[in-house]
Amino acid sequence: MHGPTRLVTTMPNTWRSSKMANDEGQVSFPIDEPVDFVIIGSGSAGGILAKELSTNGFKVVVLEQGPYRRTTDFTHDEMSVLIFDELSSGGNRTNQQTFRDDERKVAEAPQIQPTNYAQTVGGSSVHFTANFWRLRESDFKERSMLGPISGTNFADWPISYEELEPYYTKVDWDIGVSGAPGPYDSFRSRPFPMPPMPIKSSGVLMERGAAKLGWKAQVEPLAILSRAHNGRPACINCGFCMGFGCEVSAKSSTLVTMIPLAEASGNCEIRAECAVFRIETNDQGRADEVLYYDPDGNERSQKARAVIVSGNGAETPRLLLNSASNTHPDGLANSSGFVGRNLMFNCHSRARALFEHPLNDFKGVQVTRLLHEFYETDPARGFYGGGGIDARPFAAATPIAFAAIGARPGTQNWGVEYKKNLEHDFTRILFLFIGATSLAQDSNNITIDPTHKDRWGRPSLRITYKDHDDDLAIARFLQDRGMELLDAAGADKSWAPPVGYQNGGAHLLGTCRMGDDARTSVVDRYHRTHDVPNLFLCDGSSFVTSGRGQPTMTIMALAFRAAEHIAAFARNNEI
Repeated sequence: MHGPTRLVTTMPNTWRSSKMANDEGQVSFPIDEPVDFVIIGSGSAGGILAKELSTNGFKVVVLEQGPYRRTTDFTHDEMSVLIFDELSSGGNRTNQQTFRDDERKVAEAPQIQPTNYAQTVGGSSVHFTANFWRLRESDFKERSMLGPISGTNFADWPISYEELEPYYTKVDWDIGVSGAPGPYDSFRSRPFPMPPMPIKSSGVLMERGAAKLGWKAQVEPLAILSRAHNGRPACINCGFCMGFGCEVSAKSSTLVTMIPLAEASGNCEIRAECAVFRIETNDQGRADEVLYYDPDGNERSQKARAVIVSGNGAETPRLLLNSASNTHPDGLANSSGFVGRNLMFNCHSRARALFEHPLNDFKGVQVTRLLHEFYETDPARGFYGGGGIDARPFAAATPIAFAAIGARPGTQNWGVEYKKNLEHDFTRILFLFIGATSLAQDSNNITIDPTHKDRWGRPSLRITYKDHDDDLAIARFLQDRGMELLDAAGADKSWAPPVGYQNGGAHLLGTCRMGDDARTSVVDRYHRTHDVPNLFLCDGSSFVTSGRGQPTMTIMALAFRAAEHIAAFARNNEI
């Protein structure tokens, strides 16, 4: 045991791990012996890194703060998942985060957690909607194309689309993606492994409206199986995708694609419900020990030849900042001061419409058609940014979620009329969801809250965020195009809620950005930190620009690429 036992507030028994690290058939490494790699986090990046390194013969321990759920643990229980935040271990009730929109203000802990991510083996790849866009060539070199933007840290990536394309293709086939090429897509070296999901009524209406306007709707690529692939079955169109785990393993999370292969290698141990609170370095400046709380609240440690942090764009900088020491007074790997800075959520807006006939869009996957007509920045608009528009049921996918936000604008959200409208509208409503760019700014950041702690006693993360004027401008521009689309599609009524500043997000990007210059980035092009040679960071925090709204596929492609280079470094004794 490393240190004293701590009191930990545990979740209800139904939320506890159904598969612990010492289950029969799973490798278990002695806790007092070093392994090759400790990976912190098991989500979109961590799960891939675990599989790639363990199947290449390296001894890997994965530390995941959430429980290990089986596919059979996932239900359609809206109250548990949407209201009580089952997949995020209770949300802000148990893992308090604080938020403010200005660094001069005292951050407060809202009722709803500002950063939306799952705490479970497989991470947010378990509960995400599974929209799966690649970035384009332009996303990696916009600074060179467009020039500087005042008040931002707008920069080029140190890698190109061409360098990442083979790994996008690996994601397509190893993870499992259904789709078809779109009219504006970047080149791909191999076709999609599966055909698109069947088009829904929302997709038909989007195609109809786009055609009338002279635009081109395209198939939405999805990390959901349209047919059996790699031993997993096809989607059954239950409709519980957004926010829920998939009970048939058709959603291509790392829980069902990568983690089983990592464990089957005999070289990987998944330690669930283990909350990391610190990374220690030795006298040579190398990361050599990871400190964490086990499921019973005991303080433990695991030594390793190298450490990889894949927590996400909020948890990764939080851990580095909480690992400050005399040697690293501003936080681990933070000589640049860029750890936690440049947080990007992707700006969003919505539009909604009612149609005279039932759409029944709650059935099946969320999205089958997408509009990328306005993906690229057009300087003639007078502001930076671009994005995509997709048609989906959004909250109308599930009755309780729709009841929470389904009142028609300008009407009461209670009473007889409200109930009548909900019953009528649930089958006839269509949402347009708009994902757009966010600009990197010093003022948007993750820091450590001076007073709040989470249920393990770790200092909480504090989010400071206010959208750039250009972010709001592109969100409004795309919302206007969405309203045109709904009108062209034949909507009876349509509404556009006001576009305002975001007070949270699910896309957690940019907080430990990659770059060639150690003065303005945290990791190099291979995800090695500039300051600590055996410490690697790989998740959404590595992003330099935000993309247009769906980052998960790029996170996975970066993880496959990072794993290849990290394995080579280890074999050549370059770690």
